[in-house]
Amino acid sequence: MTSPFDLRGRVAVVTGGNTGIGQGMALALAGAGCRVASVARRRSDDTVAAIEDIGGKAVSIQADLSSTEPLERILDETTAALGAPDILVNNAGIIRRADAVDFTETDWDDVMNVNLKVLFFLSQAFARRRIAGGGGGKIINTASMLSFQGGIRVPSYTASKSGVAGLTKLMANEWARHGLNANAIAPGYFATDNTQALQDDPVRSAEILGRIPAGRWGQPADIGGATVFLASAASDYVNGVILPVDGGWQAR
Repeated sequence: MTSPFDLRGRVAVVTGGNTGIGQGMALALAGAGCRVASVARRRSDDTVAAIEDIGGKAVSIQADLSSTEPLERILDETTAALGAPDILVNNAGIIRRADAVDFTETDWDDVMNVNLKVLFFLSQAFARRRIAGGGGGKIINTASMLSFQGGIRVPSYTASKSGVAGLTKLMANEWARHGLNANAIAPGYFATDNTQALQDDPVRSAEILGRIPAGRWGQPADIGGATVFLASAASDYVNGVILPVDGGWQAR
């Protein structure tokens, strides 16, 4: 009997798949049998090599995700290299830190463009193709603990991740009838480049770790199980969920 988590024959696009959480997602999908296109501004050579090392198939697609210009090309290049994608993981994101009273319009726009605008329009392009082809597929967005909380010194990031949660629910409402599942994963505090400033601050790091029941920062591999679940047939009746993967942060 085939496992409901088996992704053999499936094709995924993972944005921000070259490092950190996105790389963890890409490796987990490949481990379940999925072919993976890793999309990032820089080449995803490490991700592709790691997938090939486990017998998988992957391709690196370079694209600047600060604008909508490359979105159709991303889907076209994935289709040419691996087949038409039926899984989209919108993970690419950036963060800017400053007190709200000092926050600039440039830092607002830069974050919102990558984290929210491009996420929506890539999902739209993906959904149009899936619906035109008969429907079906999975969209997985990367939300955040700041989809639920306000945070400090990250106004555009908080706004964007609150928007990701709302858009995920909207996608589920509109596209479930086409067999498209839209859900999001909300990582807790993971040891990645985006949280390096927090890891390096002994006071903030201690405050964060003191609230996490698991007692540690998350690692990219910790995101894999939730990613495979939401990409697989095991989640076919799951829609519009914002799934925390946070070591128990919200339970405290």
